[in-house]
Amino acid sequence: MRHPLQLFKEMWRDLLGSRELAWRLLIRDIRAKYRQSLLGVFWAFIPPVILAAGFTFAKGSGVVNLGNTDLPYPAYVMFSMTLWQTFVEALNGPIQAVTSAKSMLARINFPREAIILAKLGEVFFNFGIKLILILGLFIWFKIPVTWNVILAPVALIHLILLGTFIGLLLAPMSGLYQDITMGITLITGLWLFITPVVYPVPNGGVFGTIVKLNPVTPLLVTTRDLATTGVVSDPEGFWIASLIAILGLLLAWIIYRLSMPFVIERISS
Repeated sequence: MRHPLQLFKEMWRDLLGSRELAWRLLIRDIRAKYRQSLLGVFWAFIPPVILAAGFTFAKGSGVVNLGNTDLPYPAYVMFSMTLWQTFVEALNGPIQAVTSAKSMLARINFPREAIILAKLGEVFFNFGIKLILILGLFIWFKIPVTWNVILAPVALIHLILLGTFIGLLLAPMSGLYQDITMGITLITGLWLFITPVVYPVPNGGVFGTIVKLNPVTPLLVTTRDLATTGVVSDPEGFWIASLIAILGLLLAWIIYRLSMPFVIERISS
């Protein structure tokens, strides 16, 4: 930290140097994941479909009042849930990377960024599979799109960066304490209910303020807006959340870089 310029040079050098190893780890993890699964890639489709079916039935029967949405409700929930899943995968990625690579970290000297890049690549690969469901939704429900849809990947990348920032910040601690992994499962479950995945953004009230202060909200909503209506409903919130994601990711990278040698020393002992 006393020589920040040298630190950033070393970080950038190791990031570039870890690309080949990250690619090999990515291929290994994807093959292992789908080789040991009976349903394989269908697990990317099952959660949003089941959630949409459940909430559509509850809304149609009058059990819950979730408000009106710009899209047909089943499509709204499935699309939003796909984006939420991608955020959660980006958040869990660094934590899972450090937890599963403990033995390799303790025995082999390699750029630590490689395991993070591999998980990040897996997030994009999984979203590529989910994109089949999204295209199917647009065709089945005849959802019109505008030219602004080409900007939706930019907002999606910012959403992934936000998840990676939070996950990378917690990754060193997850190598020492399993509480982080168990706590994240609980927190993301509660976090889902203050994110407009199954309901539109509330206009007022305490709950509406909490939802709007949630940094995931503007990024998820903007991605959904650009892919469907083409009109960004909260541009200011989007740029604030994007700035938090980018600067936070840089800060988390520095913390990860400086803390991992101490974490590895604890793991080795």
